[in-house]
Amino acid sequence: MESVEKTPTESSKQTPAPPSPVAQALTPWLGITLGSIGLLWASGVAVDLGIDLIAEQVMVLVLGIAFAIIYLNVPAHPRYQGTLPWYDAIAAALGLAIGIYMFIRYPVLLEDIAYRPVEGTIVGVILVFFTIETLRRTAGWGLFTVLIVFFAYGFLADLIPGQLQGRAMKPDTFFSFLGIDTTGILGIPLTIITTVVIIFIFLGQVLLRSGGSEFFTDIAAAIMGRSRGGSAKIAVVASGLFGSISGSAVSNVASTGVITIPLMRQGGYSRPVAGAIEAVASTGGQIMPPIMGAAAFLMAELLEIRYQEVILAAILPALLYYIAVFLQADLEAGKTGIKPVPEDQIPAFLLVLKQGWYFIVPFVVLIYALFFLNSPPETAALFGAASIVVLGMVFRYKGKNLTVPTLVLCLRRTGEMSVDILVIGATAGMIIGILDATGLSFGLTFLLVQVGEGNLFLLLGLTAVICIILGMGMPTTAIYFLLAVLATPPLVELGVEPIAAHLFVLYFGLMSMITPPVALAAFTAAKLAETGPMGCAVAACRFGWPAFVVPFLFVIAPNLIMIGEPIDIAIVFVTAIAGIWFASAGMTGFFTVRLSLIQRVAYIIGGLALLLPSQAFASAYLVEIAGGILCGVVLTLERMNKQK
Repeated sequence: MESVEKTPTESSKQTPAPPSPVAQALTPWLGITLGSIGLLWASGVAVDLGIDLIAEQVMVLVLGIAFAIIYLNVPAHPRYQGTLPWYDAIAAALGLAIGIYMFIRYPVLLEDIAYRPVEGTIVGVILVFFTIETLRRTAGWGLFTVLIVFFAYGFLADLIPGQLQGRAMKPDTFFSFLGIDTTGILGIPLTIITTVVIIFIFLGQVLLRSGGSEFFTDIAAAIMGRSRGGSAKIAVVASGLFGSISGSAVSNVASTGVITIPLMRQGGYSRPVAGAIEAVASTGGQIMPPIMGAAAFLMAELLEIRYQEVILAAILPALLYYIAVFLQADLEAGKTGIKPVPEDQIPAFLLVLKQGWYFIVPFVVLIYALFFLNSPPETAALFGAASIVVLGMVFRYKGKNLTVPTLVLCLRRTGEMSVDILVIGATAGMIIGILDATGLSFGLTFLLVQVGEGNLFLLLGLTAVICIILGMGMPTTAIYFLLAVLATPPLVELGVEPIAAHLFVLYFGLMSMITPPVALAAFTAAKLAETGPMGCAVAACRFGWPAFVVPFLFVIAPNLIMIGEPIDIAIVFVTAIAGIWFASAGMTGFFTVRLSLIQRVAYIIGGLALLLPSQAFASAYLVEIAGGILCGVVLTLERMNKQK
């Protein structure tokens, strides 16, 4: 889901050459096929028609198609862009063939694997090798290296000294297990991607192609355009609305940023700041309920809780994130004297609503199906997609509406945009399988628990750094899958609320999108803003600083994830908002007037003190009170000086 409006060829850092003629001819059909299979499987049509299939058959067929698309479009080295070497053509054919073969043979292999060890080993080797190589081509060397380390451990686990020693696996058993077992490639990650994520990619595509991104931007402009720094506030609101559905920080930047970044530049924001605000706002869409870029459904599945519980837990941290970005955009506007958006560029709210009201329908349908009908996520997404398909074919917004060719294009783009996450899902499945088969999961958890036994904050800090490093360049769902497996067990073992641990790793995994050196969302925004990528990433970290703090807060204060008495939840939320506001004013250097160095330091100290939850330790409420008094005194003096 993290792919921008692109084909897999855009994995290269260089501007890609057009795909080879063979790739141009075959990729659309493969993408349409992959997208159609995903939608049909999510809809349950096969079951209704009495077709006797198991989930793993569909998963391996979809994965085989993904192999073919990647080998056709993503070369072994960037210098081969635009060509199709003979070995890639053969690999594409073999990738598709192994998918079809396993689709047919999987029930037999699953039933009689003990009697067919050679066949199981051969197909396992092929699936594992193809997954590893397509991962390297699409996700880069970082995740590839992580996977190779796990593979080495799988073969040498018994030679590792100390607490990380495990059970080594024989090569034939190893490959057969990873390729066929439901705790390997065809495990939970690929299951959820095939049944849930693909349908949400389709929903995002249909909204995009029918004019949804323009509608959300216009609505944001109508609401926020007349306020100070309205152009940036438009970006924050529009990116938050669309980003929740798009499932991709990068594609969200590419979709809404082409409108909001020039608008911010015209309003007076500098190039790095305009790019940074868009990058931070777009990244936040992945943590914004009700969809959270499909991460909410994955979290519910892994935690074995109801989807509604995930949404309730995620809502306050997400609101804090966007309130923080919104406040900083306003403070930056006050500091630099940025005016509201010109009146002639602000659309009439009622007119926008009249023309695009139907874009709200899929949200209503989705939430109603999830909360009131208790439908599975894939069914709810299908209902939402069906509603916008029907309405998008009847109505038109800014010249855009859905036609049969457009729907075919949506299917094609759904298939093409799914290939990266499918491969990473298969990779996550292999890592889970290795952790389970060798016993590394227990050893790793025990080791990290020992590290944090005397200091939970040390473990949290270490986990945060690991999450940012592992999340670099990865799609949202892949970030969460990998980190949920590797990083949450030690936190839960030390007594952290399970849902708080999962949200913690999701937040810090996503922060890799704006954190150098591989800040994909910030780099994409920098390109649109025509500014330096690193400068934009640094500015994004400044605007997104609360996202580095809030996860620690809801770990030590579960009130922020709706655990506790309503009055306690309200107090923690309100003081957190005040703390973010004052600390942001200190960092920006402006509140009601420009601030002196002493005022800035006082606001930062007082704001951070207000952010400290009263649950943190016995006398934490005294720190909060002191922070509130300090900020109140500085603000009073500031207003008195302003009146003079």
